[in-house]
Amino acid sequence: MPTADTHRPVTLDRREGPFGEVVLRERGDDFEIIANGCFLMDTSDGRSERLLIDAALAALPPGRPRPALLIGGLGVGFSLVRAAEERRWGAIAVVEREQAIVDWHLEGPLGRISAAALADPRTEILRTDLVEHLGTTTERYDALCLDIDNGPGWTVTEDNGSLYSPTGLAACHARLAPGGVLAVWSAQPSAVFDEALRNAGFHAVRTEEVAVARGVPDVVHLALRGH
Repeated sequence: MPTADTHRPVTLDRREGPFGEVVLRERGDDFEIIANGCFLMDTSDGRSERLLIDAALAALPPGRPRPALLIGGLGVGFSLVRAAEERRWGAIAVVEREQAIVDWHLEGPLGRISAAALADPRTEILRTDLVEHLGTTTERYDALCLDIDNGPGWTVTEDNGSLYSPTGLAACHARLAPGGVLAVWSAQPSAVFDEALRNAGFHAVRTEEVAVARGVPDVVHLALRGH
């Protein structure tokens, strides 16, 4: 008898929201999120999402008590889970504009990944657009860990591009406490974005790579706000 193809994706939910279509698929033991037909992320690895959090914490000045963290994008939950596992973080805010993704965590299958982290009393889910939040909030954060696109040059929606513009980076700079760190996930390195960070007033700009068997590595762009 023929066996089922475990590599064939199965659509679990499909929704049309204010920013386009988002789809949750299951492929074997893994889940995938597709936004506007563009593969966004899956649960097959998660090393780069965890590095996003670890590298930001390591870049903070030593001895900073209970630093406040803002995660841009809930995604499959790996970054939030990593943050909640680290007791040094104080408040952990997660900005997610797609109600469907929030629902998949609170009421759907992604809860098996994130349930404990979402129940952590330090965690707060902010159901809003990241660019809007950065431009309107008066909160200051010690770290901004942003993972809402496939990188500064490969955005999920066109309006996300403003986050990586001089105005968007200025908003990130303003929302960081002195000595705070900005960490931005990308599917590929970008010297142009590194230069944009320097032009926005950040210093100690660098990238950390996630080793891959072949192809271009994922990276985390890191930059510090001055004291």
